[in-house]
Amino acid sequence: MKLTDISTIRALLGEEQTDFKKKFGQNFLVNEGVVKKIVAGSGASKDCGILEIGPGIGVMTVELADAAKKVVSLEIDPDMVAILGKTLEGKDNVRVICQDVLKADLPAIIAENFSDCAEVRVCANLPYYITTPIITMLLESELPLDSVTVMVQKEVADRLVAKAGSDEYGAISAFVAYYGKPYKIASVSAGSFIPAPKVDSSVVRIDIFKEKEVKPLDEKLFFEVVRAAFMQRRKTLVNAVVSALGGKISGLDKEKLTEMIVSLGFSPTVRGETLDVFQFAKVADAIYDIK
Repeated sequence: MKLTDISTIRALLGEEQTDFKKKFGQNFLVNEGVVKKIVAGSGASKDCGILEIGPGIGVMTVELADAAKKVVSLEIDPDMVAILGKTLEGKDNVRVICQDVLKADLPAIIAENFSDCAEVRVCANLPYYITTPIITMLLESELPLDSVTVMVQKEVADRLVAKAGSDEYGAISAFVAYYGKPYKIASVSAGSFIPAPKVDSSVVRIDIFKEKEVKPLDEKLFFEVVRAAFMQRRKTLVNAVVSALGGKISGLDKEKLTEMIVSLGFSPTVRGETLDVFQFAKVADAIYDIK
């Protein structure tokens, strides 16, 4: 059964009297070369457990099952789960769970299924509308993951891997860089899917730090400073931070913050988009001392 064949896909959907569901952002890969490139780029190996999000009809699941020790696939659509029962027949190292990844007990799922695996990696073809919440959840929850490989809209991928000072650099770029090292492993044209989305995609892999390189004194304050810096991009860092946090932190006014910024070696008119995560940590730590 060739799962990248459009007639095969339509036949499988017909058997379950279902179709592509826009509410779940279903776009199935029909480019076999891209599937193989994603699986290879994910780092899947015979001592590795893979947590797959959004398997669809299983086109990537089949490849992951051949490459990895175990695969657990979370699928929100019961109709797709029924189809996976057919397409994954004989793949004894695969378990399919019908559940929303944002509501699933991932620590329990990982502990139950991957205790005998040397590594645990995520591989996901994410619906565009829910990309950021899922990536944020995976990183913030600090699960025992070695990497997260995701297919996302090209523009989102550009932001995930962006460096300080670039046009694409934003709060999500700094957020990801705090937790791991992101890089692109593939570009995917809209024509590689059925139905074809209106935009191209990219595959990004985030290798998660075992020990964070940036260690702010107050992690919550660090992220508040990052969000403040990008909330109003045209403002200087001083004005943006005072506007967002001045009312919350006693003694944090424009004069005090400007003095602090200069003492750290920055221009008083520096903008947040020019700071990397190490520099944001310096600013956050100095504000913490004021606090």
